[in-house]
Order: sequence, then structure tokens, then C-alpha cells
Amino acid sequence: MQSQYKRVLLKLSGEALMGKASYGICNDTMQFVSNEVKKLVDTRVQIGLVVGAGNIFRGVSGASQGMNRVSADNMGMLATVMNSLALDNFFSQAGIKTRVLSSIPMPLVCESYSRQQAVHHLDKGRVVIFAAGSSNPFFTTDTAAVLRGLEIGAEIICKATRVDGVYDSDPLKNPAAVKFDTLTYADVLARRL
Repeated sequence: MQSQYKRVLLKLSGEALMGKASYGICNDTMQFVSNEVKKLVDTRVQIGLVVGAGNIFRGVSGASQGMNRVSADNMGMLATVMNSLALDNFFSQAGIKTRVLSSIPMPLVCESYSRQQAVHHLDKGRVVIFAAGSSNPFFTTDTAAVLRGLEIGAEIICKATRVDGVYDSDPLKNPAAVKFDTLTYADVLARRL
């Protein structure tokens, strides 16, 4: 089956990689993600992927516990590199050609990010895993996903997370959280979502 999209950006939350665990990486979940990505690759869709790190370390949580926010966010970005390398490993085992590109240079671990290199790898049929967020503190990996999606000319950005929509608070922690069926940009800003 041919996809209606040529190039997509997938955003996986780090928490999505935990499966039912409370921390880390679930092998079954990683194999499931690998199989789903392989199905897309087999339809000749070019895939860029940004992964979060909430399964390992969340910068904003570290800051709320007294850490310097810049240091905490840097730790979070490094945790995304760990998740990216794990995805690279599972994808390779599934027969998917991949490249990990980090926005924080670490040449002994993976390639450094450049838009030109990312597009080159996509054109060659490789899944490009974007690591280290945007390399800037105070920005989420969701923001990095939008940035990378725009840079590579993705036609759509799809996000996989542990919740099924936008809520006024975390539904995993607050059973009374209210889900929004529709939101405008102004609503998101006004409600600080």
C-alpha cells in the first residue's frame, strides 16, 4: 500500500518507550515501534524521528527539585541521545537502515545534525533519528520535533505519547483531568497548556 505522504516526522515521547514500566525502556514496546516503523519504511515513506526522554530524565522535573534549569535540560537532552541509540539498535535488528544525528556534537557516538545531512539520509531511504532535542535549554522535544519537521520538509508530524489527547492536567496523575475535544491556539496560550 502506498502512503499519501512522502516524508513524515514522528515524535515519540520517552514515556511511550516504557510500556507499562515506570522507568526505562521496554523491549516489547521497542520491538512494536520497530515493526510499525518498518511497515512505513516498506511503503517508501521517508521518516524522521524525534524522541523524548521522560522515561529516563525530564529536565523540568530536575529544575523543580532545585537543579539549575539549564543543567537539568542539558541532562534531558543527553537522555534523548540514549533513547535514540536504543531506537537505532532496535531498528537495525528489524532491518531498518538508520542514522542518529545529534544537535549536540558527539562524534564518537553519532553524527552531528545538519539539515543537509538529514535530507541526504532521508533521500537514501534511511530513518533519521534526531537526538538531543534542539540543543537549547527551555525547549521541549515537541518543539524540536516541529523544528526538525519544518527543516526537513515533512508533510505531517505525528506524535505518540501515553495519553490520548490534550488535558488541563496530567490524566495519569489526576483522575479528574479534563480532556479538550477542540482547542484554538489562543486557548492553548490562555490555559498555559
